[in-house]
Amino acid sequence: MRPRSGCRGKMDISLILKAAGIGLIVSVVCQILSKSGREEQAMLVSVAGVVLVLLMLVKELGSLIDTIRRIFGL
Repeated sequence: MRPRSGCRGKMDISLILKAAGIGLIVSVVCQILSKSGREEQAMLVSVAGVVLVLLMLVKELGSLIDTIRRIFGL
């Protein structure tokens, strides 16, 4: 029997692609804002991008911690 590709507990590549996409969009917007003299808004956009990616990772980190607890019996 073949393992299912959508198995819970395995991270797929979509999370990495989402983070890369957000990073790409944020970098383009920051470049546009900084070239037009709006460095403060560019900084806010970059901070918002980092926070957005971190919020996406919180769920995966929780899953990782649960797996570690289950493995070591904590």
